[in-house]
Amino acid sequence: MRFVLASASPARLSVLRSAGIDPLVKVSGVDEDAVTASLTDPAPAELVTALAQAKAEAVAAELTGSEPDAVIVGCDSMLLMAGGEIVGKPGTPEVAAQRWAQNSGTSGELLTGHAVLRLRDGAVTDRTAGHLSTTVRFGAPTEAEIDAYVATGEPLHVAGGFTLEGFGGWFIEGVDGDPSSVLGISLPLTRRLLSDLGLTITHLWNHPTR
Repeated sequence: MRFVLASASPARLSVLRSAGIDPLVKVSGVDEDAVTASLTDPAPAELVTALAQAKAEAVAAELTGSEPDAVIVGCDSMLLMAGGEIVGKPGTPEVAAQRWAQNSGTSGELLTGHAVLRLRDGAVTDRTAGHLSTTVRFGAPTEAEIDAYVATGEPLHVAGGFTLEGFGGWFIEGVDGDPSSVLGISLPLTRRLLSDLGLTITHLWNHPTR
């Protein structure tokens, strides 16, 4: 049975590999704006879960012939800022700098949604999904530090405009909750969802080197 990660995120891939899983990576190509527009006034948790489900379903449709026996994990993360705004990737330096200025010295809730699909004989036989929230406590970088961080390009393409494991880690004071979710994929949530489908994570680990 193949473990398939429906994401292009290098951070998610790194977390899984470090935790004993070497997944097949398949990028969904889902139009996130279209999925969001299809929902009627979704709660933040509903939104990230729906996006994760859409990504997993899209990859499942591509794999029914090539990987008939697989488990597919879709992920999405967004930041619920102190002011109540839910945001994803900044996309531009201007937006990234603005968000860091807003978040400076505050806390935000990183919402992580995961969806897990089970493929048997090329057909989806089981589905489950869930979400969790992790509190991120932001430091108070100077304007010059924010400008230097934005200039690295790192915050432009990550949820909330920050990373924990990269340059952004210098400006994160702490995390209350699951740190792996801040890196992109929650190991505890993924394990629980796999268990819902009757799968044991230890059976999916790579064989350790002896």
